[in-house]
Amino acid sequence: MFGRRKKSGAAEDAASEAEQVVDAVEDEDGAEAPRRVNLPPAPRPDGPWDISEVAKPDEGRVDLGGIFVPGVEGMELRVEVAGDAIVAATVVLRDSAVQLQAFAAPKNEGIWGEVRDEIATGIVQQGGAIDEVEGPLGWELRAQVPVQLPDGNRGVQLVRFVGVDGPRWFLRGVISGQGAVQPEAAGLLEQIVRDTVVVRGDGPMAPRDPIVLKLPNDAQMVPDGVQQEEQENSRFSGGMGQLQRGPEISEIR
Repeated sequence: MFGRRKKSGAAEDAASEAEQVVDAVEDEDGAEAPRRVNLPPAPRPDGPWDISEVAKPDEGRVDLGGIFVPGVEGMELRVEVAGDAIVAATVVLRDSAVQLQAFAAPKNEGIWGEVRDEIATGIVQQGGAIDEVEGPLGWELRAQVPVQLPDGNRGVQLVRFVGVDGPRWFLRGVISGQGAVQPEAAGLLEQIVRDTVVVRGDGPMAPRDPIVLKLPNDAQMVPDGVQQEEQENSRFSGGMGQLQRGPEISEIR
């Protein structure tokens, strides 16, 4: 079922991105640290999967065209738009959420190391804090993102940025809500990332171009229709696309 996307709660506001900035990252001694760039994608024995690696991608998953998102009991699936194109999907599960967005990538190089540097630098420049750790999905950023609270005061929101390089694609997940506050309780969200199937397509795409999604064929709209509410441009929006709130899909499986 589609409905108007409500103004954000804690689990929905975390899909913010960092500005593209630095060319190098310095270590604590001021020396230039080696960049994790131009490296081939790491093995993905547990997913996420390329379409060529899955016999029945639509089995237990929602077909959004560019990605197949696993269905989980009680979840809400919301899509995000940039202009006229659907470019991201957010799975809301109780008091947590994960936004999934797939991008084109070079054939023989992963981009997650470089993207991590950019996200981290952008957040720090805005007064936030980041911690780069090796989590269940590989290297990730656990960030304290500056936000404005309802009473007008400044606060922080905890967000986890995870990413996986695949064959000619990159899948990013932004985990928010309790899944970011208590990472040890985010197992189901992490499994959703692992079980996602990416459909890159064979056409030419520039690196970091978003892989466009589509609505499911059996999607139904509520009687008052779908109204998209424009999302304010995030301070952390950058070269990977500024998103706008879109319709939501309630999936009860």
